[in-house]
Amino acid sequence: MTDIHNQPIGQRIDWLFDLARRHGETFRSPEAWLGRQRYLAEHPTAIAVLKCMDGRINIPVATNTPAGILMPFRNLGGMFDLGWPHLGEVVVHHTLRMTAAGRRVLFLITYHWSRGNPKRGCAGFAYDTAAAIAHTQQIRSQMTQLFGAGHGTVYPLVCGFETDEEALSVHGTHGEVLDLAVLDDADRDALEPRLTALLPDMPAQMRQDLLPLLRGNLDHIAEIRSQTAHRERLLDIEHREWVICVGRGFDFLHTPNLALIIGPYSPDLADPVRKAAGIIENNMKAGRIPSDGFLLLASVPFDEIGVDRARAELKSRFLSAFAADVVRREYPALAAKMSTRTAVLDWQARHMTLLDN
Repeated sequence: MTDIHNQPIGQRIDWLFDLARRHGETFRSPEAWLGRQRYLAEHPTAIAVLKCMDGRINIPVATNTPAGILMPFRNLGGMFDLGWPHLGEVVVHHTLRMTAAGRRVLFLITYHWSRGNPKRGCAGFAYDTAAAIAHTQQIRSQMTQLFGAGHGTVYPLVCGFETDEEALSVHGTHGEVLDLAVLDDADRDALEPRLTALLPDMPAQMRQDLLPLLRGNLDHIAEIRSQTAHRERLLDIEHREWVICVGRGFDFLHTPNLALIIGPYSPDLADPVRKAAGIIENNMKAGRIPSDGFLLLASVPFDEIGVDRARAELKSRFLSAFAADVVRREYPALAAKMSTRTAVLDWQARHMTLLDN
């Protein structure tokens, strides 16, 4: 595949929306739909992922999980507070919808770091992994306060993500950590009893539904190591993002280091937009991406036509204008290189429609 990061901005934008179109077509195909239905019948636990806006953090790809299974929540540094009005409402609404269908809910609360170079870790926490872990534990405590300490229906699980090899590490009930990067094929069969010992309070069905993600991650780690050995993975572990996404519905962006994705959750939405713009500017100055431009893309999903779609249009236009104003105010030189697109996404079909700016 052509290194899209080095193409002129117009070609990059065209490529991105072609990627969205192809992703939607694949998602809507009979084979993919049947595959999701079969997967959910075998693994009924609803799994959501709280993660950083960093484009390298792509848990479905890193776990070989089919598209549409994991529900993403993204923000700068994986920083969340369930006291935020919009975030709390979205999390509770999602949880109640899943439990009403008879499904338990597993929240993967993630932080990320780099084994090879701390500066490839999380910029949102100033590369302080201990601070990132402490924050994820705070989110876990809030989840427990919100949904109960028994964890029989909703289970908050802290997971690390090591970006060099895209390896997960699972934090146990009593402080132990299972680092998948140190396991090999011989450990695969022992993964189930190790997980039982690590998370004794997790319902058995939920552990069974977590196992495919961990086994998929072992396969993915092996693939990453093969790429590294063949010198096919040199710059992928660095920031090369040239897109700022604001809103939700960006799961088509499964290419690493392409976009910084900002969920509409924080009461201070300007802060992650400002920091994302700073990363884009640094990428240009460092020569990791061309300096001819970047894309600001706003998207809001809707479930139903009519009022719900109209609301999505209004919200997407607001997010687009708000984020563009932040960039113009904080980075006027960078704003001159900004292309903006505003969209809504049919969530059930993963069909993206561009609106007139």
